[in-house]
Amino acid sequence: MALTHPDPGADAFIDGCAHVETPSELRARIARGAPLRVKFGVDPTGSELHLGHAVVLHKMQQFVAAGHTVTLLIGDGTALIGDPSGRNDSRPPLSREEIAENMRTYTEQAGKILDLGRVTVRYNSEWLGKLDYAALIKLLAQTTVAQMLSREDFRNRYLSETPIALHEFLYPVAQAYDSVALACDVELGGDDQLFNFLLARTYQTNAGQLPQICMTLPILEGTDGVVRMGKSKGNYVALLEPARDQFGKTMRIPDELIARWARLADFRSQAECDALARAIRDGTRSPLDEKKKLAQAIVARYHGAGAAREARDYFERTIQRREVPADMPELRLGSLEKVADVIVAAGFAESKRAARQLISEGAVRVDGVPLGEPAARWTAAGPAVLQVGSRRFVRVLPNER
Repeated sequence: MALTHPDPGADAFIDGCAHVETPSELRARIARGAPLRVKFGVDPTGSELHLGHAVVLHKMQQFVAAGHTVTLLIGDGTALIGDPSGRNDSRPPLSREEIAENMRTYTEQAGKILDLGRVTVRYNSEWLGKLDYAALIKLLAQTTVAQMLSREDFRNRYLSETPIALHEFLYPVAQAYDSVALACDVELGGDDQLFNFLLARTYQTNAGQLPQICMTLPILEGTDGVVRMGKSKGNYVALLEPARDQFGKTMRIPDELIARWARLADFRSQAECDALARAIRDGTRSPLDEKKKLAQAIVARYHGAGAAREARDYFERTIQRREVPADMPELRLGSLEKVADVIVAAGFAESKRAARQLISEGAVRVDGVPLGEPAARWTAAGPAVLQVGSRRFVRVLPNER
């Protein structure tokens, strides 16, 4: 079967990748004119997809637009193991209940980027759950312990005498088998997945298949500018979170990451991003202005241009000019007596202990007056504005008489 859409050519797919194994194989298969079987796997280890996932999803959509056969693989089977990639400790395996809850909105979130009408969604429990003891032994026999310890994260943990549980070695084996089960031509993922992708090439060759082309994308640093974006680090920007939150979080990134985020989160060309980085360094462009343009572009991508303009206006009013927003949620005081209780009721902290910590850190204001006493009582007799941090506001109303 031939492609039904004009293919942009191998170089368009290669652009932006951190590694391609191998470009010549990709060019040869595209030249045949038949749709390639492309997959991207994501484990439901959290309930939200973020801008780090979007780097790969954007590349995936390029294959969709060109008419290739694209599969979004939900790793409900591999999530039972826990992905050790890029970690210096063991990731706790998830229960089936946790996995099911996390999977619930994955396709909706991915649909912010992917044309889901042209994407097949699969779950790797379909085949991993059917592997019997003999089949698992056959798979494990294709990989040596030396190979596993050549992987950087496993090697570092071994040399530092950090425990490595045996089940963690199953993760790259299971992921590699996914490619055999789907007879993949191309696998997409983050740069930390290259070892697993290369292992799949070996498994496919042993299974009599053509080895897949491995295409990895750069890892996006989180808003702290230090480590990879992730929910567990608290440095992520989720695809479905409110426009104002997306804008505000993006404004937190260090200035030196503006050009990199422009490349990986706004998908500008490398040449444009190189010029942007130079202009910020030599002072011909304002980091603040460029960061606001970047934040507005990211919000527009996921919420539309109107929401992006409103989010920028909200940021400039409340953060830059320190104005209290006119539109904010309201909370009736009820039986609440302490400020910490009000913070929790407003959804600004998960517990009273966390709320008291926010007060101790000076992050809480009532009608613009900072609080410093964690056990402070709510004393406002009339309506009052509770502010936590720079972006969270609620108007607290007294009880009706």
